[in-house]
Amino acid sequence: MNAVPFWVEAVVALLLVASGLFVVIAAVGFLRLPGFFLRMHPPALTYTVGSWCVALAGALYFSVLEGRLALHPLLIPVFLAITVPVTTLLLARVALFRRRLAGKADTPPPLVAKDTEASGERRAP
Repeated sequence: MNAVPFWVEAVVALLLVASGLFVVIAAVGFLRLPGFFLRMHPPALTYTVGSWCVALAGALYFSVLEGRLALHPLLIPVFLAITVPVTTLLLARVALFRRRLAGKADTPPPLVAKDTEASGERRAP
């Protein structure tokens, strides 16, 4: 088995610690923010940066260990970058729909008025 140089282990350790710090920051932001819509944004950003730190640490470590370029760990944040925005949008739309059904006063109105839905006309913004 090939020995990994100390500087590689140090950089990998720093990247993993940075990832852990980003997750802690996300958790604190999640606990401090008052509403669902406010809680969606900071964790998404910090988890994205944290996942990139872990992926870069894995790519660096396995590239040096195997003696060839190992890019397969970078697929994880790429797939997250594709799927997380879609999931976030769906969660936000469901939360908005539930707020409208509950009749909360500070909920924005729908983009399409109920009387024009049948005719297919769009309401002017």
